[in-house]
Amino acid sequence: MSREYPPEVYGGAGVHVAELVKALRPTVDVVVRAFGKPRDEPGVFSYQAPSELAGANPALATLGTDLQIAQDVAGADIVHSHTWYANGAGQLASLLHGIPHVVTAHSLEPLRPWKAEQLGGGYRVSSWIERTAFADAAAVIAVSDGMRRDILRAYPTLDESKVSVVYNGIDLDAWKPVDDRELVRSLGIDPDRPSVVFVGRITRQKGLPYLLRAARRLHPDVQLVLCAGAPDTPEILAEVRAGVEELATTRTGVVWIDRLLPQRELSAVLSVATTFVCPSVYEPLGIVNLEAMACGAAVVGTATGGIPEVVDDGVTGRLVPIEQAQDGTGTPIHPDRFVDDLAATLNEVVSDPATASAYGAAGRVRAEKEFGWQQIARQTAAIYESLL
Repeated sequence: MSREYPPEVYGGAGVHVAELVKALRPTVDVVVRAFGKPRDEPGVFSYQAPSELAGANPALATLGTDLQIAQDVAGADIVHSHTWYANGAGQLASLLHGIPHVVTAHSLEPLRPWKAEQLGGGYRVSSWIERTAFADAAAVIAVSDGMRRDILRAYPTLDESKVSVVYNGIDLDAWKPVDDRELVRSLGIDPDRPSVVFVGRITRQKGLPYLLRAARRLHPDVQLVLCAGAPDTPEILAEVRAGVEELATTRTGVVWIDRLLPQRELSAVLSVATTFVCPSVYEPLGIVNLEAMACGAAVVGTATGGIPEVVDDGVTGRLVPIEQAQDGTGTPIHPDRFVDDLAATLNEVVSDPATASAYGAAGRVRAEKEFGWQQIARQTAAIYESLL
């Protein structure tokens, strides 16, 4: 059960579900029930909110979709939901049909209070859905050790024994270096200039405003490439747009691609990056970091959440220290220091292309060794079997 499933994928949870389903299907009979328009893939069923909830708060529309999904899963042995959008369906299906519910946590509502900007009172509804589903789930899967710690801190009454860690993964056949400099040029990027590349949704957790501040201090010959879209709110979009426009008045090579790039195009961009940057203030793991590593890019990431479990500091890239508020926002306690450290680390990496290249090569090896989907599917299937 998932809000996202191809072709409607906009974040890491959707990538995770798509790849996990593919890897599980040789050994597990998997039926997918996802939000969105009809799909033609066998074993995949699509759902949209009831017409009566058109214009309702998005959290209520989500519940309307969940009700339909819960009704239709009769006969399943296990239900497995991803993100709060589908947690309600999993919880209700478990109660209705008497079957175990497995939850994979890709993020946590208590650690994303800025979602209130997007959902209003619906944020209290989404938080209630997630809290209830986690409390009653037969098993909870965290995508990193950092996420597991966050889960147990956010929900202290949860039985620790039912919370397991299964990493996000990467399709190593699909994500690999792509040498297509003409394609890169067609996107407005000069492959002969050093570059810092960001890929992510425009949301508070991704830390894009901090990156824009840090970018003012990058060496003048460094390009900043932002593959950034799907804003959470008009307000965060306006903030980012203003930051990009201001930055572009002081330096050349500011490239903003606000559409979702096809995989091959994004791979080509990542392959020419001197370094990839993940300035997130909240990141359970960060599939984008794995995608960059698989394409042979060095990664500079914030030392928060699951990022330190992906980026081996000094081997596959660099980690930027951060002290964060414990109020759920992840806000840097010393934002200027974080921006300074981020700028200094980026400048250090892009000014040493040989070391950056070595980081990228080591990142590809690490992705191959630790984050293949077959291994992740085996671990997930073992959790299913333990509940039957």
